Amino acid sequence: MKLLLRLVGNAIALYAASTMIDGISFGAGGDVDFGSLLAVTLIFGVVNAILKPFVKVATCPVYLVTLGLFTFVVNALMLLLTGLLAGVLNVDFRVDGFGAAFSGALVISIVSFFLSLFISAKSDDKD
Repeated sequence: MKLLLRLVGNAIALYAASTMIDGISFGAGGDVDFGSLLAVTLIFGVVNAILKPFVKVATCPVYLVTLGLFTFVVNALMLLLTGLLAGVLNVDFRVDGFGAAFSGALVISIVSFFLSLFISAKSDDKD
């Protein structure tokens, strides 16, 4: 159940980033179909689950020096990689450069943070 909630949260965050940031888009017309959103969410989840821990360990000194702000750069790189993999897999998702990826990573982080607060508040109500 937690995995499903996390996937839905990532889908909402990716959709928010695509509507708010000009360089991130689903399709040519900006219309988001459910299949593309689901595929990009899965790609994004796999990239974050597999690669992000290795990148965090490899760049640990940079995290310490920047007091954790390097997280946004790593998140932007993960979003860029998601866009690249989506293109390779013929999924209709595009990230146009590091600036768009960085802005998108900020939006995704903020949306995910608030969704996690909402989800944890809902699960606390059930106890």
